[in-house]
Amino acid sequence: MRKEDRQQPSSEYAPDGSHLQVADHFWQQVEGLDLLLAAARTQFDPADGGLVFRFLDREVRVDPGARRLRRQTDGRWEALEDPLLELSVVLYLITVQDLFPLGREIVGPNDLKEGHFFRGPHEFKTAALLDRFGNDLKSFRQAAAALGGEPVEMADAAFRLKPFPRVHLYYLLWEGDEEFPPRVSILMERSIEKVLPADAIWALVNRVSAELLRAA
Repeated sequence: MRKEDRQQPSSEYAPDGSHLQVADHFWQQVEGLDLLLAAARTQFDPADGGLVFRFLDREVRVDPGARRLRRQTDGRWEALEDPLLELSVVLYLITVQDLFPLGREIVGPNDLKEGHFFRGPHEFKTAALLDRFGNDLKSFRQAAAALGGEPVEMADAAFRLKPFPRVHLYYLLWEGDEEFPPRVSILMERSIEKVLPADAIWALVNRVSAELLRAA
């Protein structure tokens, strides 16, 4: 994302307190997409001039004409003010070029080509996850399952979460005890770097982490 496109989002969305707004020229590119081709590449569903996809446990609609995301409430699609998710979705749609599968090698953020981005201020924020789940594996499992997570054989408890149908994140939790503190790792499939730039990966991880806490 270009530096000039960044502005100061609500701390409700960004744990580091920064603000963002998705630039209009990104939405212009989404408006120009062939939606059927985009749907084939992403497994989003075409619907009434837009696209619908499942974000964890809920359906979200991409409305290019209105340049916004929408969520379904009482049978109606209402505006969804969610800057981090909006950034991730828009950049995903205008970046993805390949058909699935893209690969299943699981790596950490520092293993990606833009791994330097995830250090310092953009290091994944795990403190709140550790506070909530560090000594409560049961609640972690329940929250991840409520979001449609699939258990994987890693760490003391681990789940694969699907913020987009073809983009997966892995949350690994080691429970704390008298000798060792709890630990959380957030991994991803290396193919994510083919469809999302580093800032969009950061935004998507922050949103999924927030949803885990909400589900708990």
